[in-house]
This record gives sequence, structure tokens and C-alpha cells, in this order.
Amino acid sequence: MDKHHPYGPENALGRFKNRYFVKKYDHQENPMKENNEIDFTVNRTELYREVTYTDLKAATIRKLVPVLEDGTDDKNRDVIFIGAAQLMTPDGVLPIQAKLSAKTLKQALDEFPYTMRVALTELAEEIKKIQEEEQQRQARDDSRIIVPGR
Repeated sequence: MDKHHPYGPENALGRFKNRYFVKKYDHQENPMKENNEIDFTVNRTELYREVTYTDLKAATIRKLVPVLEDGTDDKNRDVIFIGAAQLMTPDGVLPIQAKLSAKTLKQALDEFPYTMRVALTELAEEIKKIQEEEQQRQARDDSRIIVPGR
């Protein structure tokens, strides 16, 4: 591509920076000075290193290893295991995840099937409850009698 072309190397990065707000900020500078609705401050006392294990079929287990600010393991906090799976539904992919009470990967692998079944059951119950509430709302809205002129 010609270096003087409007989309050439000279302009591409600059256009990208401006359009998508990619900018290096000084760590003291607040990029949202006027609108502080989102706080992107890093909680340096709750840092974790994430390691992912998968069987490439159904199971994904995330291991969250607590770390200190310098990246070394924080021995004062427990490792967290989170199980995750995705189910295909007529409406698309349904993600399911739940915290595992395991302390080791072997325990997490053993606990995964049961915990995912429980999470799926709870999710199904929640979906059913939402559907029932929606049906009740529809029934109330459909049963209103509207009298003209009032």
C-alpha cells in the first residue's frame, strides 16, 4: 500500500487512535474527568493469575491464583476454581458457570459435573420464574378494559 494513501501507514494508526480512543494516559491523568461513572482503578490487593484447563468438549475450569503486586504468589489467600460450560439452545449459546469449592485441580475435575448440573438446574428455575412473571404481566396488560372518552 502506498505510504501516502489515505489509509496508508502514516494515517492508519492515527485514525485508529482517534476513532477508537486508543491513547496512552499518564497514570495520574483521568481519562474521564467530567464523567466518573466507570472506575478503572486496579484493586492491587485482589490480583489473580488465571490458568485455564479444558477438555475441548464440555469442561472449562479456571484456576485463579492469588498474586501480589509484584506477580509472586500470595500464600495468604486461597486459590479459586470456577467451572464453566456452554450449552446450545434454540436461542443461541447459554453460558453456565459456578464457583467450585475445590482446593486442587483434581478436586475441581471431580466436582465439575455435579456443580454444573446444579448450576443448570438453578438457571432453568430462574428462567422459568422470569417466563411466568412475564406471562402474568402480559395477562394483566391484556385484561385491561379501556373505555373511550375517559
